[in-house]
Amino acid sequence: MLQFDNKPVSSSTDYSLLNLQLEGLIDSESDSIANMANCAALLWQELDRINWVGFYLLKESHLVLGPFQGKPACTRIDMGKGVCGTAALLKKTQLVDDVHQFPGHIACDVASNSEIVVPLIKQGQLLAVLDIDSPLTARFDHSDQQGLEQLMQVLIKKL
Repeated sequence: MLQFDNKPVSSSTDYSLLNLQLEGLIDSESDSIANMANCAALLWQELDRINWVGFYLLKESHLVLGPFQGKPACTRIDMGKGVCGTAALLKKTQLVDDVHQFPGHIACDVASNSEIVVPLIKQGQLLAVLDIDSPLTARFDHSDQQGLEQLMQVLIKKL
């Protein structure tokens, strides 16, 4: 059991339950922005030990800030720059235990110490990336990666 803000927290998230909750939230909605907004809000509510969650949308050759929860953020990220730009360029999830060790990390919030970024790819085309930050080092693990990648598959169906 880990401690965060003096409250015990479990070390795992029930991603199968999150999948069901997200399916319920977006089932009858066709608007991509509304669905990403509800997804970000759900993750903000259900994930512990995070300080930012949101989407960056691919627009031309840049990632542009989309729906999010947390402090104001960087609004535009170049492809290949920082963790988000790297995930977008490689079309591969980036799981970073210590962002301060990541070459070219973009510090939108100095309180962030670890990060996971999951690309949203539909029919081979990058649409966006999901970005989640934590003030803890090594907050995210491979079970989070698998769970979030599956959750994004639920969301992609409605984008």
